[in-house]
Amino acid sequence: MPRPQLIAFDADDTLWPNQPHFDHVESQLAAILVRCGAADAIGAQLYAVQRANMHLFGYGAKSLMLTMIETAIQLTDGAVTGREIQQLLDLGKRLLDFPIEPLPGVLEVLGELRRRGERLMVLTKGDLFDQESKLARSGLGDFFDHVEIVSEKDEATYRRILARHGVAPADFLMIGNSLKSDILPVLALGAPAIHVPYHTTWIHEEVPAERLAGLNFHRAEDLTDVLAYLA
Repeated sequence: MPRPQLIAFDADDTLWPNQPHFDHVESQLAAILVRCGAADAIGAQLYAVQRANMHLFGYGAKSLMLTMIETAIQLTDGAVTGREIQQLLDLGKRLLDFPIEPLPGVLEVLGELRRRGERLMVLTKGDLFDQESKLARSGLGDFFDHVEIVSEKDEATYRRILARHGVAPADFLMIGNSLKSDILPVLALGAPAIHVPYHTTWIHEEVPAERLAGLNFHRAEDLTDVLAYLA
């Protein structure tokens, strides 16, 4: 591929672990509400409430916190206790300040790309305050020329960002772990993308195999594979 003018990295589960923390909180929700049924059923109800409220709450820790409380109210038929609500709030708060440690290979890849003079961007979705805080806690901010935090990563969003930065789709490269958010909308614009799988994925970001048929994108074994691909 031609050398890109702008290389964008997803943040959560591409630069640092995120979903494992959310998975742990959801397991704690099931433990708190164990009287309401099996963990799988509680998880299914939680996701149904998330889907219903996504247009209001968006993504992230604060959204999950509100969703857990609403789920608890529904599953207990309003009998959830104040103590249990406080437990859910405390779980949500932990998602807002957990230590951020870059995933393996991140420092090596970003450092080498900076050495090569590449123009780099963080392009992530979620709550503005939360994502800014995670980037600051990660210590990775100085590697990037641009930071874009958006409420959704769809074709329209990517199109606006490319126009704002004066980059044509063919000169843009997106790197991330989510097929739904980092790969499919980018390919639809005619831009290249590199998928770096992570060992766990939120159900909302899963993509059925048939949607990938015939699509041309690079699948990296790990993030360091990006360097050889760009070389």
